[in-house]
Amino acid sequence: MVADTDYARALGERLRNIRGQKGMSLRDVEHASEGVWKAAVVGAYERGDRNVTVPRLYDLAAFYGVPLSEILPDSGPPPTGTSEEQRRVVLDLRKLQEVPDTQGDPLLRFAHTIQSLRGDFNGKILTVREDDLMALALAYQTTLDDLSHRFKDWGLVTDGDS
Repeated sequence: MVADTDYARALGERLRNIRGQKGMSLRDVEHASEGVWKAAVVGAYERGDRNVTVPRLYDLAAFYGVPLSEILPDSGPPPTGTSEEQRRVVLDLRKLQEVPDTQGDPLLRFAHTIQSLRGDFNGKILTVREDDLMALALAYQTTLDDLSHRFKDWGLVTDGDS
């Protein structure tokens, strides 16, 4: 869980820096968003005290006018011996429709967002990068290992030849 906490704090630091670059206080954020973004909630995100879902993070990035990739912290250097291919996961989007709603909804929303950003609507597979997986792990309030196990249990991991 230490890695999750470290990532949440790094994410919070990025959020705080972006808000600072915009010259906004937490109260300014609440006022400018007409209450959509509560000062206490954004502050909790910035401190790493509260997990932010991927859709909310996407909305906050849009509010600040920055790409989501600018908010997500670097996940650090890849572990020794890890190739680029190993740091990506190919998900079978057709199988995602079979995952129970309460479990699959965050991933489905995330997949639609990534597809929109990439302009990729093949609807069959989606390649997810390691930093995307970190964001998803935060959304599911779990670790990368547990998230990988869930994806395998749900039958979502494919070799990409679909």
